[in-house]
Amino acid sequence: MPRFMIERNFAEKLEMTNEAAQGIKQINDEEGVQWLFSFLSADKKKTYCLYEAPNAEAILSAARRCQIPADAIVEVSDLRPEMYA
Repeated sequence: MPRFMIERNFAEKLEMTNEAAQGIKQINDEEGVQWLFSFLSADKKKTYCLYEAPNAEAILSAARRCQIPADAIVEVSDLRPEMYA
């Protein structure tokens, strides 16, 4: 399945709760997307999230339903140092 990096910019500091994460997971499951992991900026106002999804439109649909931003979505592939060792 294709992988995508999503940049999200939040107006306020992001405070994730178990309940919020479970709600996101449920909507993602319904949209056919999987949240793999995220990086959170030091000021807690930006995330970079790695997802697997059939396409960018599925990610946008899930983001709208979750009421979270999806400011940039880029399809990505793996590139690791050990691949060239």
